[in-house]
Amino acid sequence: MADPQQTEALIATFRADHDRVKKEVQKAVVGHEEIIDGILVCLFAGGHALLEGVPGLGKTLLIRSLAQALQLKFGRIQFTPDLMPADVTGTTIVVETPSGRDFQFRKGPLFAQIVLADEINRATPKTQSAMLEAMQERSVTVGGTTHQLDKPFFVMATQNPIEQEGTYPLPEAQLDRFFFKLEVGYSTRADLREILARTTAGTIDEPQKVIDAETIIRHQKLVRAVRISDAVQDYAVRVVLATHPRGQFATPLVNQFLRFGASPRAAQTMVLGAKVKALLAGRATVSVEDIKGVALPALRHRVLLNFEAEAEGRGADEIVMNILETVPTAAADFATR
Repeated sequence: MADPQQTEALIATFRADHDRVKKEVQKAVVGHEEIIDGILVCLFAGGHALLEGVPGLGKTLLIRSLAQALQLKFGRIQFTPDLMPADVTGTTIVVETPSGRDFQFRKGPLFAQIVLADEINRATPKTQSAMLEAMQERSVTVGGTTHQLDKPFFVMATQNPIEQEGTYPLPEAQLDRFFFKLEVGYSTRADLREILARTTAGTIDEPQKVIDAETIIRHQKLVRAVRISDAVQDYAVRVVLATHPRGQFATPLVNQFLRFGASPRAAQTMVLGAKVKALLAGRATVSVEDIKGVALPALRHRVLLNFEAEAEGRGADEIVMNILETVPTAAADFATR
């Protein structure tokens, strides 16, 4: 991104495509603008999104609407306790051919470019873990053979925070592979009125496909080319280190209420998410405010509360916000290097 004019043109194209996708999604989804923005950050940063909220808030509709706005192969997996790993990844079957019996691999619904993992916490840990390789490596191994997934590959999972009977909490290793965890809240009075007007009048405006896989991949490469200064990058590092109990940068709340802090993936997530934010603001350089703007969804599922926090009703969001308020934007030791 050396040529200023070319850089401006690339940024303008990125913002235009982002806004086109967002506009199409908003044809079906009323409100939840912050959630839509978060999902689009995940998409263009090349990460996966986990949406959490009570039933009926439009999580599945939001994801399906995004799939309709993208010219990508869409797959949906409805997670249930009896779902087996082979139901997700696919399996090798015996088929009759003119030359006799042969083994063929039949692909599962995971072989898509945008995958909706609906109510992912209702499946057993064995089935949940079947998605780990796909989410991290963009490949699936069945019967000793590795099958590459098409690019881009984007998983959007939903989970219900209530009705915990018959559910299986996601293992920390899998949570860490979600780029953002987005919490879907209730609609406002105005949003509810608009939802009723759209859904009970018999006229629903369906999202139209506006960008394809090649365009998304091109924008993902642009995101990684955005510059970040050493000082801003060091701020992201210190925020992540501040989540480590009894660490050098840990706050009193962290020491009191966290068992474990965030992994290096959290720092990668914050930097990539901040790069998307910078492009959307028309800049080719990341700022500290960009880092702060993505820190909460990047960290809330990567910090583990201890028993004391659960007993006192403390949440991960409260701890992360305390870190953002406490960690200085500029480090004295860094400035003197």
